[in-house]
Amino acid sequence: MKARAYPLLASNAPEVSLLIELTLIKAPPGFRTASPPPPSAPSPSPRGPQPVAGKKMAPKRGGKAPVPAKKKTVQVTNPLFEKRPKQFGIGGALPPKKDLHRFVKWPKVVRIQRQRRILKQRLKVPPALHQFTRTLDKNLATNLFKMLLKYRPEDKAAKKERLLKRAQAEAEGKTVEAKKPIVVKYGLNHVTYLIEQSKAQLVVIAHDVDPIELVVWLPALCRKMEVPYCIVKGKSRLGSIVHKKTASVLCLTTVKNEDKLEFSKVLEAIKANFNDKFDEVRKKWGGGVMGSKSQAKTKARERLIAKEAAQRLT
Repeated sequence: MKARAYPLLASNAPEVSLLIELTLIKAPPGFRTASPPPPSAPSPSPRGPQPVAGKKMAPKRGGKAPVPAKKKTVQVTNPLFEKRPKQFGIGGALPPKKDLHRFVKWPKVVRIQRQRRILKQRLKVPPALHQFTRTLDKNLATNLFKMLLKYRPEDKAAKKERLLKRAQAEAEGKTVEAKKPIVVKYGLNHVTYLIEQSKAQLVVIAHDVDPIELVVWLPALCRKMEVPYCIVKGKSRLGSIVHKKTASVLCLTTVKNEDKLEFSKVLEAIKANFNDKFDEVRKKWGGGVMGSKSQAKTKARERLIAKEAAQRLT
């Protein structure tokens, strides 16, 4: 292809004519000239539109206002006290004490006591035995034992001293007045005799007599003879009153005049708790209390049965 002649430019400047020829050459089909890329738009921020410097953005409608950042409180440490954490490794600090109650191999006596207690909870207990679990309340028992301590029988030392004085008085030819003291009576056979003769005014029975058959019939006898009776915790407590290790039953036949008012109040409370409730107690069975796992299984089974019954009705 020939270039067109421009007389004004071609005569004076051959460089200009060469430039004109290059501009007039046609480009081949499918060829695109490189054009400068358009100015790129700023990419959107994931946090949304950012505030322009020097301008404050208004809070969005219906949105929460921006929460100001909390200032971190700097904890001031005293340089005089250095923090020294314990190291529980070998040769280090002793570890803290743990509860090893479940890992102790207890003596056989203790294990038998605990097994007996659990068995009494699981098995059904007849009313004659179950009544020994209903004992006198703490306040009333305290008042009763205070009164019983006033009428403790003499011990061996006091008896020896009394007999010695009596012997000296007889040796001197003096007459000795033998006044019968008012004391607590003890011994199962002796107390039974006093109940049958209606001489007993109050009978106190221990709840943990072993075997229990020794005293299991005593509440029925007291009710039949209309003698007030009560069941208290601890045969050792009863034994300490009469200078013995243990005592299954105690009895009071009479009291001093100054103690009659207090004794009558104790008798009224004991009658209301034991003698008057005898018909109710002799029909009430004990035991039958299963463990926590067995109770959970029973409740789950009952819920399932109730759910099935409700589905049948619907």
